[in-house]
Amino acid sequence: MEGNFLEKDLSYKLMGCFFKIRNLYGGGMREKFYDEVSDEIMREAKLVFINKPRIELFSFTTGRLISYFVPDKLVEDKIIVEYKAKPFLAKEDIGQANEYLKITKYEILYLVNFGEKNFEPRRLIQTNDRKPFLNLSSVSKSVIC
Repeated sequence: MEGNFLEKDLSYKLMGCFFKIRNLYGGGMREKFYDEVSDEIMREAKLVFINKPRIELFSFTTGRLISYFVPDKLVEDKIIVEYKAKPFLAKEDIGQANEYLKITKYEILYLVNFGEKNFEPRRLIQTNDRKPFLNLSSVSKSVIC
């Protein structure tokens, strides 16, 4: 953590990528297009990322692996990126992103909606010190059937 801003430099680079995409292509394309063009822009920025990673979701109470979440990108194994291309984000979109962040080992998720008139990527944070399941070392991480 750099000061009070978690992953400051990486976040700055990512925001630059998001705004470059929006400035080049506007807000009228499909979500898949933005996802694919972001590969090119992120490579130019020399970011390391994984497309459609399988991120583990854990139980709050036991710390056991419950399921998986497949976001659009995982950048530098630190930040989850989820793209949308809608006129506006619904409360459910933001709520779902927050819930996923709460039950993963990652602390930052960017929810980027290229379809909004007033483009404003959302940076969601849930620090790991608020995730007690990560400290349940005596619990097996096997999948519950």
